[in-house]
Amino acid sequence: MPTPVSSIDSVQGVLDALDEVIDRSLERGDRVGYFAAMYRQVTAKVAEGIADGFFDDGERMARLDVVFACRYLAALERYQAGRAATRSWELALQATSSARPIIVQHLLAGMNAHINLDLGIAAATIAPGDDLPGLRRDFDRINEVLAILIGGIEGQVSEVSPWIGLLTRIGGRHDDEIVKFSIEVARTEAWRFAVELAPLDPDDWAGAISACDARVARVGRRVLGPGLLGAGLVIIRARESNDVRRVIRVLTGVQLPTLASVEQRARLARHEPPGAG
Repeated sequence: MPTPVSSIDSVQGVLDALDEVIDRSLERGDRVGYFAAMYRQVTAKVAEGIADGFFDDGERMARLDVVFACRYLAALERYQAGRAATRSWELALQATSSARPIIVQHLLAGMNAHINLDLGIAAATIAPGDDLPGLRRDFDRINEVLAILIGGIEGQVSEVSPWIGLLTRIGGRHDDEIVKFSIEVARTEAWRFAVELAPLDPDDWAGAISACDARVARVGRRVLGPGLLGAGLVIIRARESNDVRRVIRVLTGVQLPTLASVEQRARLARHEPPGAG
């Protein structure tokens, strides 16, 4: 039996739960394992940062990581039990039953739901009210891990998607969400959403979350059904591996940035000089 999400209370618990999702996906040949495999790498990098004292407040970052990850794991748990999840996660998870989207579409649909909706909720949960501004530097750091990962994913999945390099070439001619999806924009929106929620009592969050979920689902639909770019995606998909288990294994080996490079990028995003404290 999968570990109940309600029992997860540590970063190691998150890693164990993600390992369970990946193992079940490998057994079943389930594309749910694509996002889980990539996200497991991100969580391991956060765990490394906490252990190394990389974050301003390691204990707070551990709590953020657990709340953030459990948003995804709870959505997956609900979906697999036949219960309603958020619209943006329903969209991403339903897509895993189809062989039509390319690997990067599956990953971005999950990232869209997780960053544009879940991250702001997690941040406001961990740092409500006047505590939120103090979270900003660590918030930027975790986003830089995601940004570097997405930025390099094209090269790293070429083993199972040899024509993925065509995406940016054909995408340059179209205004499609799959090409222009930006972690930087998503991060800005996630922080804006956290700022919206933080002053409110959590009992009053439902309306704001529902409205945000609707916006995020619209982005997800554009990621998965990208209009004029579709013909090019068919070409890329034709050369991608149909071996779901192989794809999952490749994604579990995606290389993540060093903590030093994450900090450098986070400083640049904040327009801080290299020696700033």
